Amino acid sequence: MTTAIALRDVVKSFNGFRAVDSITLDIPAGGIFGLLGPNGAGKSTTIRMIMDIIRPDSGTIRVLGASSHADVRSRVGYLPEERGLYKKMKVLDMLEFLGTLTGSSPRDARTESRSWLERLEIGDWASKKVEELSKGMQQKILDEPFSGMDPVNQNLFKDAMLEISREGTTIVFSTHQMETAERLCKELALIDKGKLVLSGPLAKVKEGFGKNSLLLEYEGDGAFLGRLSGVARVDEYGSYSEVRLEAGADPQAILRSVGERLRVRRFEIVAPTLHNIFMEKVGATAAPVLERVGDA
Repeated sequence: MTTAIALRDVVKSFNGFRAVDSITLDIPAGGIFGLLGPNGAGKSTTIRMIMDIIRPDSGTIRVLGASSHADVRSRVGYLPEERGLYKKMKVLDMLEFLGTLTGSSPRDARTESRSWLERLEIGDWASKKVEELSKGMQQKILDEPFSGMDPVNQNLFKDAMLEISREGTTIVFSTHQMETAERLCKELALIDKGKLVLSGPLAKVKEGFGKNSLLLEYEGDGAFLGRLSGVARVDEYGSYSEVRLEAGADPQAILRSVGERLRVRRFEIVAPTLHNIFMEKVGATAAPVLERVGDA
């Protein structure tokens, strides 16, 4: 199977508002797929339809080759952003219960849950009540990955995702953290205002935007960068900035202007980051137009 999830002309409206507008998308089997978009773009609605929590008004969705979610329910898991944890239950008991909901026997669910608790370095908390866990500990088991986690636990969770992905599991990763998505996702789709704006392998997506961004490290105040001729947008981080150029702008002219006012430590012409691509596409005032970039 080369496609894990296939959506064809999927539409979903709520009280006359079209939350998902004729989305057609193939999510390849295996690997980590980024489903990206701003708040209210339609990501959660799309995921809930994939999970058969709600049904589309029109269009079709196939998961793991099946048109009926009941046929694959035991093979699909969902980590929602909002917690749905039973605070008074013990951690291991709760995980065992959730495992049985997908068809595992209590014994198998308990064994698997204990294994993952150890893997995520919270095995000592198996007999504690869920309400005793910190926010970060709760996120390790049943919440949006990476959000609010410290770097050590982010790395631990990242390794776990990569491991199960290499074993053949398809992961659909919905996040606002573009840096994390850029590091993990082989392929992605960007949704805005219910429409599919672009999709494709990350490398092809970045190639499609050309190498017209500059990475600048410098000493001094770079607040003027956005006012330079030929500069479309600047993401400034103190002594470091990513500068997105207008079409046809001369990077060397930018370097000369910057060099007159700042001490430049690094100057590099690169493809734009996923963050800048995100900002450019969802910041457009015109209706989004689908771009399918490259082949999987």
